[in-house]
Formats: sequence, C-alpha cells, structure tokens
Amino acid sequence: MITGLVLALCASIFTSTASITQRFAAAPAPGELAFSWRLFVYLAKKPIWFAGILCMILGFGFQVAALRVSSLSLVQPVIATELLFVFGFLAVRSPGRVRRRDWVAAFGMAAGLAVFLAIAYPTGGSHHAPHSLWEMAALGAAGTVALFCVLARVPRRPGVPASPPRQAALLAVAAGTAWGLVAAVIKELSGHLSGGAYGIFTNWSPYVLLGAGALAFFLTSNAFQAGPLAASQPGLTIVDPLVASFLGVFLFQENLRHSPRDVVGEALALLVLVASVVLLSRSQLVQGEAAERFETAPPPAPVPTRSGVGPQHREVVVDGEAPEATRSGDAGGNDTSAASGDHRRG
Repeated sequence: MITGLVLALCASIFTSTASITQRFAAAPAPGELAFSWRLFVYLAKKPIWFAGILCMILGFGFQVAALRVSSLSLVQPVIATELLFVFGFLAVRSPGRVRRRDWVAAFGMAAGLAVFLAIAYPTGGSHHAPHSLWEMAALGAAGTVALFCVLARVPRRPGVPASPPRQAALLAVAAGTAWGLVAAVIKELSGHLSGGAYGIFTNWSPYVLLGAGALAFFLTSNAFQAGPLAASQPGLTIVDPLVASFLGVFLFQENLRHSPRDVVGEALALLVLVASVVLLSRSQLVQGEAAERFETAPPPAPVPTRSGVGPQHREVVVDGEAPEATRSGDAGGNDTSAASGDHRRG
C-alpha cells in the first residue's frame, strides 16, 4: 500500500504540472475554437503545450506502476489531488498572496482525502474484469459524457447562450467521467504488462485507452477554454476519483469498508474534501490576479474580435446567463495568469 501511495503521489505531481501548462496554453484560445478539433491545431503551435504532454506521459508511467501494485480505489483519489500541488507551487511562488482560507482549504482537502482512505481502506481486487461488465461500464460512461456535453451547449433559455462558468463546470464533469474510465482501462492494461509486448498489444485495452484518453484530453482542453478555473476544477478533481473508485468496485471487485459507521465517516470525509476543493478552486491565488480584475472591473465596451489575435472579452453574465458571447485574453476567467502564476489530471 505504501509503494502504491508513493507512486500515485509522483503521478499526481506530474499531472499537476501538466495541468498548469495545459491551462496556460488553452486559456487564450479564441472562443470559436470551442468544441472544434481546430483547438488542437491552435495548441500545437504552443511549445508549453508539448511540455504538458511530456508531463502527462511521465504521470501516466507512474500511474501504471501504482496500479500494478495497488487498487484503483486507492490510487486514483491520490492522483486526482493535483489541485493541492498546483496550490503548493503557487503558494511558494507568491507567498504574500496566500490567504488564511486558502490554507484552511488546502489542509481540509489533504485531511479529507487521508481520512477517507484510512476509513475506506481499499483492498483486494483483480487485474482484469469480464467483458460484460466492461460493456456496461463503457455504455454508462459514454452516456454520462454525452449528457453533460449536451447540457453544456444547450442554453437555459432560448436565444441566450450558456454562460462560460456553466459550460466549464458541465464540461469538467464530462471530462472527469472520461478520466475515471481512462483510469479503469489503465488498471486493466497494467495486468497485461507481465506478458510483454505480445500480451499488451493482443488485448483491447491499449486501443481503447488511446481513444478514451484522446476524448478525455479533448474535453479537458475545452473545459479549460470555456470558463474560469473555479468552475472547471471542482468537477475534474471530484468526479474523476469518484468514477474511478466506483469502477474499481464494480469492475475489479475491490473492497471498501462499508459498515454503517464506516459509511458515515467516509461520507463526512468526502463532504470535507468536496467543500475544500470548491473553496480552493475559488482562491485568487489559484485563479490569478487577472481573474480578480475580471470580477471587480466594469464590463468593457464591445470591440471587434479577430480569430486568435487581439483583445477579446468574456460574456457579461446576467442572472447566471451570458447574453453576449465575447472573450477576454487578459480577463483571467480562463486562468491564463493562474497558469503562469496559475487541474487534470487524466
């Protein structure tokens, strides 16, 4: 268990670094690239995006190693705490901007996770799951992803575009669901490593991993591009480990303590964890100074926009909706400054 925890922490460090670099690359993308594969073309022109991919690959390697020796219900919640490492990096870089509630949120996140894992104590499980269970899991995950993608694009009222925070939050839930499925596929793949190249490439898991991973990466990039970090990060941080833990029990027969007292303790720990994630995601340190300016400054006058060039500003939110789709490269709602002074984490 200790080895799995250490490997999972290493994976989380690399995925948090990847999250920062991906946000920095995706945040200033023009609004018309949302839900378009042209977004990848835009990102491919930014060297920092490739640095993020390298960190993702390293994180993937540590994740595979962790899943070979530990359960999915243990590894994925630890990996999904990348927000804590993002905060730590920013707190060291800008200590004067850290508020007391930020430290409370960070401590609550770490304590909530530690208490949950201590009570649940994930154990057991196999490396492989029956095809029938995989089909049910894939259909359920695909349906959930499709539902939240549709909700992100459908306005609450006819003729009124969905607000950036709403789009980012719903897309983040879709991305978190996809990453949870990806983690389960990685767990399946890790059980075939002992068979060498033949064992790896003669089963379905590496090919499904490529497709599911590309979809999860695409949804994550769109969530970062669609709206502020405070809206997208909670969904990514919370949904990913919850889906992965459920699949660990459903697919691989992993065991979690489930006596009434244990369930109450686990629920309370998760409540503290979720509240801490939401609070930390709203930290001005994590969102960046530009986000603070966006929240306090009056709405700028509309200006013509150019694809990928020049200042563009965000939607003006009225009653939770945004009547005019505009974007701002320096508004910080997409957390550009949060990445440079700055989750995904899979």
